[in-house]
Amino acid sequence: MPLSFCLLGSGSKGNSIYISDGNGAVIVDAGLSAKQCMLRMEARGLDPEMVRGIVITHEHTDHVKGARVLAKRLKTPVWASRGTWKGVGDLEGAERCQFRPGKGFRLGGLELLPFLIPHDALEPVGLVVQANGVRLGLATDLGKATTLVQGRLAGCQALIIEANHDPVLLKDGPYPPWLKQRVRGNHGHLSNQQGAELAAGLCHEGLKEVVLAHLSETNNDPAAAREAAQTALMKAGYGGGLHVAAQTQPTCVIEL
Repeated sequence: MPLSFCLLGSGSKGNSIYISDGNGAVIVDAGLSAKQCMLRMEARGLDPEMVRGIVITHEHTDHVKGARVLAKRLKTPVWASRGTWKGVGDLEGAERCQFRPGKGFRLGGLELLPFLIPHDALEPVGLVVQANGVRLGLATDLGKATTLVQGRLAGCQALIIEANHDPVLLKDGPYPPWLKQRVRGNHGHLSNQQGAELAAGLCHEGLKEVVLAHLSETNNDPAAAREAAQTALMKAGYGGGLHVAAQTQPTCVIEL
């Protein structure tokens, strides 16, 4: 098994992803409670004892609120960029490790390459995780798909791409004007169409799985996100799997 992954939960109330090469695993983000992370791993047959580290992409609560308790329960270090650590502060005894965006590091058999993304956080990153020649690319919580983002994600066999909002639902929704502007800004979140275009632009023969993530429960509709992605991906000639991650339950375990 070169690489497998499962989104334990995805959305504005909490995000967490389990990634494994069959011998070890990492958890990317711990925005769910430790209890929920453990329950959802159990529900999908994932072994928490395989986890070699928790990697935090940025300091917002929906990505970090469960990190302290989860790290203690799993007896594993927490990794983040210098800026993210500045935003997170002390995790009360958790072992803190630091990575530098643009420089890869290894946790067990998994190679991780963090790269900068445009978001309203101190030093937010996307990730490429590689094992045995298979690459998984992750880019959520970004307002714009920069050239750097596109370059880092090129050639991946699986992608986790943000599809945060439907512009019409956001415009007509209950958010105050300042928050609507934040969401649709260049340091906010990708819309369904922006996420679909990013995924379609990354299509190649080896791309097997695409997961739409970080959908807003207030400003989006999973069916609309799927339709936008299907349309764009079909035009690009994509014939692989398409999944829509949810807030309340984990995805299936996706194997590459």
